[in-house]
Amino acid sequence: MTAPSTALVWHERMMWHDTGSGASELPAGGWLEPGEHSENPATKRRFKNLLDATGLTDELLLLRPTPASHEALTRVHPDEYLTRIKDLSSGRGGDAGSESPFGNGSYEIAQLAAGGTIAAIDAVLDGTVANAYALVRPPGHHALADLGMGFCIFANVAIGVRHAQAARGIGRVAIVDWDVHHGNGTQAIFWEDPSVLAISLHQDGLYPSRSGLLEQVGEGAGLGTTLNVPLPAGSGRGAYLAALDQVVVPALEAFAPELIVIACGFDAGALDPLGRMLLPAAAFGEMTRRLLDAADRICGGRLVASHEGGYSAGHVPFCGLAVVEAMSGLSAGIDDPFAYLAGVPGQEITAHQQDAVDAAAALVAGVRGQVLHPPPEVPET
Repeated sequence: MTAPSTALVWHERMMWHDTGSGASELPAGGWLEPGEHSENPATKRRFKNLLDATGLTDELLLLRPTPASHEALTRVHPDEYLTRIKDLSSGRGGDAGSESPFGNGSYEIAQLAAGGTIAAIDAVLDGTVANAYALVRPPGHHALADLGMGFCIFANVAIGVRHAQAARGIGRVAIVDWDVHHGNGTQAIFWEDPSVLAISLHQDGLYPSRSGLLEQVGEGAGLGTTLNVPLPAGSGRGAYLAALDQVVVPALEAFAPELIVIACGFDAGALDPLGRMLLPAAAFGEMTRRLLDAADRICGGRLVASHEGGYSAGHVPFCGLAVVEAMSGLSAGIDDPFAYLAGVPGQEITAHQQDAVDAAAALVAGVRGQVLHPPPEVPET
């Protein structure tokens, strides 16, 4: 039997992160009737269930993560923040800062999510597998160093990247975030860092407000290694693939990272309640194949995906399946029941969407004084 080429990181304990009741993404109360919070276990658990039910899990290397160490966490988050979250978690819970509710025990669960991303990175850097998918919860790309935001407590991908640099000797790392919301936490953490290329494709103006603007390109030594691609609401397959081909891949080639990490949200899916994009599941597979090809050319195929958002319980599992099929080169042998979404009007790129892609591509080409370049050394962490 051929050894698996793809690892899947999973732990049921991460599904026990308790966000309490809510009114969609908002806290319940006043005239907002209590219901299920948007960030609940359903989408992630159903994604894993689909992999299990189709037999695809059996063809992957299943990794059980361990919690991120205090040392790993403090490469990104200060002790004061960790202490506050741990104290709240040891009681009845609280909010990590802004729209990031959690219950008893979520500190340890968030540690596990960060540890899951580290486990995926280690498996790839060790050469155990060619690539890895960390199916983790809670998500991480909105978390600032000292403030949780948007359902995120710890910055999973940033913690994984700092681990790769500090503990594994990796120099340059590129992050490609295609969650429908801007990866503001990732951007802030690496804002002045020339060793990390942080690219975010997101719905323009959605969340957080005034975040992820085209002109936000980093500062100081990190000038030019933050790259935002704010796409108009209603963008579908054509706009996203154009952004990959004309912005993301050229930026990766110019930066020459040693590792590529995808902040893999599925809320740009056409059925997601918290986004207004039009992607069918198959488009996520196509996007993944674009990055796999780039990784093969640039960094020996080293590619890791860490799960972020996605809130359609029915659609997310098939979006995730498309990514895992692309990463592993395997087929689950089933049809996508939501395949009709590929024919929904809006899949072809429009003129105003191309304008948004062109504006971001101009930054990669060096227009406006932003030139991507491999940094001479990795800053101390």
